[in-house]
Amino acid sequence: MTTLRQRDFFITGTDTEIGKTFCSSALLQAFSQQGVSTLGLKPIASGAEWRDEQWHNDDVDALMAASSVQAPQALVCPYLMQTPAAPHIVARLEQVSIELPRIQAACEQARSLADVVIVEGVGGFCVPLNEHTDTAQLAQVLDLPVILVVGLRLGCINHALLTAQAIRAQGLTLAGWIANTVDPDMLHLQDNIAAIAQRIAAPLLGHIPRLRGTAAEQRSAAAACLDLNTLTLQSRKTYASE
Repeated sequence: MTTLRQRDFFITGTDTEIGKTFCSSALLQAFSQQGVSTLGLKPIASGAEWRDEQWHNDDVDALMAASSVQAPQALVCPYLMQTPAAPHIVARLEQVSIELPRIQAACEQARSLADVVIVEGVGGFCVPLNEHTDTAQLAQVLDLPVILVVGLRLGCINHALLTAQAIRAQGLTLAGWIANTVDPDMLHLQDNIAAIAQRIAAPLLGHIPRLRGTAAEQRSAAAACLDLNTLTLQSRKTYASE
C-alpha cells in the first residue's frame, strides 16, 4: 500500500483557461469547511505583473487567498515568470531552468504544513515545460491522484476523453473530474456532461455553473457544488488496491 496521504491531489485540465485555478480554489475551500488545513500550490506560472512591490500572478494570488495555511509565495509558486505564454517558451526567454526536483521539494514542504495540498498544473496535461519535460511528467513525478477539470464548451467530450487517457497512460490515478461551465450558452450542456460521465471511469465531483459575485462568494458557491465524499471514497478505494 502506498504511503501517500489520501487527500493531496494534482489538478489538471482539458485546456488552458478552463477554470483549473477556480476549481482548485473551490476544492481548497470545501476541504477547509471540513475542518482540515489546506494549502494550494501552482508550481509554474507565467504572466506575472509588478504591483505592491513584488511580482504577482492572479492564479497564484487566488490559491493563496483560498488556502487556510499562509505560505510564502516562493513556496506556492517556485517558478513565477513574467511573459504570458507557454512555460517552455517563457522559460527560454527569461533564461529560467525548470527543474522537477525543486518542485518536488516545494510539494514536500507544503505537505508538512497542511493536511490537504492541492497542486495545480499549468495549461493542459501535456504542455511542455522545457525541451525534455512536460506537465504529464511533472504529475508522474509528484505521483498524486489527479483531478481533471473539464471546461464545458464545444469540443469538451473529445478533450476530456483524450486527457483521461493520457493521465492513465502515465500510470496515474484519475480520482475524479469536475464539470466547469466555460460557455453558459453551450447547447446540450447536460447531454455533454452525461456523455463524459458514461465514458470516464472516475466519479463526477460536481458541476459548477457560471457564478456571479465577489471572488470569495464565487469560490464559496463553487465549493458547495463539489462532493468531497465521492472524492475521498474513490481515493481510499484506489489506495487500498495498491
